[in-house]
Amino acid sequence: MLSVPGWTGLRDARRREAAGPPGPRPVGLIACAGRFPIAFAEKARECGVPVVCVGVAGMADPALKRICTEYHTLNRASLGFLLRTFRRGGVERWTMAGKFHKHLLYQPWRLFQFVPDWRMVRFYFYRKRRANNDDSLLLGLIDEFRAHGLECASPLDLVPELLVRDGVLTRRKPTAAEQRDISVGWALAREMGRLDIGQSVMVRERAVLAVEAIEGTDRAIERAGELCSRSGFVVVKVAKPGQDRRFDVPTVGTQTIETMYRSGARVLAIEAGQTILLDEAQTVALADRYGISIAAFEAAPAV
Repeated sequence: MLSVPGWTGLRDARRREAAGPPGPRPVGLIACAGRFPIAFAEKARECGVPVVCVGVAGMADPALKRICTEYHTLNRASLGFLLRTFRRGGVERWTMAGKFHKHLLYQPWRLFQFVPDWRMVRFYFYRKRRANNDDSLLLGLIDEFRAHGLECASPLDLVPELLVRDGVLTRRKPTAAEQRDISVGWALAREMGRLDIGQSVMVRERAVLAVEAIEGTDRAIERAGELCSRSGFVVVKVAKPGQDRRFDVPTVGTQTIETMYRSGARVLAIEAGQTILLDEAQTVALADRYGISIAAFEAAPAV
């Protein structure tokens, strides 16, 4: 059959014109625990951006299934599954949100629990890196995705309004003694961040009660409460120096306040412009109900 030169291209152009302008490209989301993945997915839907979500089994909130354009469950540590899912969904840019419970990586029989594919085994056990801290692992994962044409972006590119503003957010302000504890804790938390150990330090009377490590902020707060008989102490949470906003951005919310109340903490000091505050109205209202102070600073308060 004869074909007219240029006909196919003209026909395709007319089809595209009839279909209207192309929509935004889908974004990939690796979702772990907490409210942050939901906040991101809701904002993406509001902006008309399709989300291809891979939720980590046992961590990601099931509510993501009704919010995202596509939802897939990551039941095992399969790097190949992640790459194939994003490619099939037309993803070129991806992001990650939520808390990954890293301590699970060190449980007995972890290989049988996670059942990693060969790509993940090669990445985790054979890829060269200085240590298995968060930065080393996540930057290595970003490089692995980039090698397959998938670029990582910060979720805050879409939801920058989640970053907390400067000032005291609650009715109660920190006392002079609590401000001294904040000042001590701020410098220590910054140093812990520089060493990539954790982001939070719990302080009472200028003495460190607990430092966050692999267990996460909530568990560290609970430990501090046990050590000082649940009497008032300060929680300081700051970003790492040179924080990479593509991952591990400090995050607080109603869960943080509930844990503080049960443990006896009285003040939450966070870094303005560098910390995600989820469900701000609800979180502040809950803190007011419990008599907890939430204060955001751009730098350690002067005392």
